[in-house]
Amino acid sequence: MARMTGSWLSGPAAALPKGLQQEQDYPGQLLGLPEHGPGSIVPTVRRVLALAVDWFMSMAIAAGLVGGNPLESPLLSSYTLIIWFVVGVGCVSLFSFTPGQFVAGLQVVRVDAPVRVGIVRALARQVLLVFIAPALVTDIDGRGLQDRATGTAVVRSR
Repeated sequence: MARMTGSWLSGPAAALPKGLQQEQDYPGQLLGLPEHGPGSIVPTVRRVLALAVDWFMSMAIAAGLVGGNPLESPLLSSYTLIIWFVVGVGCVSLFSFTPGQFVAGLQVVRVDAPVRVGIVRALARQVLLVFIAPALVTDIDGRGLQDRATGTAVVRSR
């Protein structure tokens, strides 16, 4: 138990096997991503900004669908989640970014191949994002569990 707790308290790199612990000068170096500029790993603050833009956009669309007084409707939150989910899957699979990520200058890329994310990975990534917790647990590169599971990363687009 002490070994598991020690690795958790020591940070994300401590959980790696002894032979795989490599030092990197910046997040994304071991993935072959640049340190600065387009293609580099983005900080959490910009990802949260993109998420907030996507969420409020989805909420505005849902409020229009609900009609009347949307803030009193029990359907507003359900419609918001459904719209956010569909927009996330559709936009990431087609364009590699959501509207919020576009505003923040971000995009989702595959780290294993220079091709689009695709609908299967976008769907799996969005399903994991619904549970919020995967995005809060990050690795040494700052990628959430949803990105590790799908082989993707959120990088700067400009």
